[in-house]
Amino acid sequence: MRDFNQNCPPSLRHVTGRNRRLHDRLQPGQGLLIAPGCFDCLTARLVENAGFEAAYVTGAGMSISMLGAPDLGLSSFSEILDRVTRICDVLTIPVIADGDTGFGGPLNIIRTVRGYERAGVSAIQIEDQESPKRCGHEAGRRIVPVAEMVQRIHAACDARIDSDFSIIARTDARSLLGLTEALDRAAAYREAGADVIFVESPESADELAQIAQAMPGVPLVANLVEGGRTPCLPAAELDAMGYALAIFPNSLTRLFAKVGADLLAGLQATGSTASRMPDMLDHAALWALFSRDEWLALEGRYLGR
Repeated sequence: MRDFNQNCPPSLRHVTGRNRRLHDRLQPGQGLLIAPGCFDCLTARLVENAGFEAAYVTGAGMSISMLGAPDLGLSSFSEILDRVTRICDVLTIPVIADGDTGFGGPLNIIRTVRGYERAGVSAIQIEDQESPKRCGHEAGRRIVPVAEMVQRIHAACDARIDSDFSIIARTDARSLLGLTEALDRAAAYREAGADVIFVESPESADELAQIAQAMPGVPLVANLVEGGRTPCLPAAELDAMGYALAIFPNSLTRLFAKVGADLLAGLQATGSTASRMPDMLDHAALWALFSRDEWLALEGRYLGR
């Protein structure tokens, strides 16, 4: 049975131990974990094939790719859960997934955590914004009282089945109420039981350092958004500050949009994609990305091929 499972393509493989792997990897002394963002099965496979130890499922990327809409809290729980489930199925590395505000009150949060955990997610991010939420590097965000977010964290912690499933608590208070308020909230959320703390949109390297200094020994997230409010410091600097996790939520989204626009402009102008073929995966490489040989070998096992 074990050999059968290992010989299955990732989409059919039963993967165990991901929660523990991620939990242990985020502990002090383990160094910075980089988790690139993905929003579908293609981008997820690219992340794992590149050798990264974890993938981050970006809410903004899913909203753009599923709905053709910006990150304005328009995606429903069922839409997000379907996409997250498919991503977890094609990966063997741990998955960290954006859970927005939990999609409602305490009962919704319980349902969200249970659904994510069953889907194969190893860590869920829940934030203290009001619903409908906004992108963390945009204006117009509103945040709930500390007590309400603390209850969100309590509900999330109580709902998980596996104690190694990680709860990431994000505060958006920096842009609205200042860094001191954001740090006070971060401390309260850690006290409430959050495993990992995410202070969104600090606005300088000094602020990133202040956050790390205020919470020694606590696993912290740095959110690196190209062109956003937070400087994209090199991984070595974030590691030296003491950050546990750096996410690059929409690097692939931005690059794909730019490269795709350039390719289509060239096709429109010349009627050919020949000049861009060196930048493409060829037919065999694209199929290999999704384990074509493993799929065919599994089929052949039953068809006598």
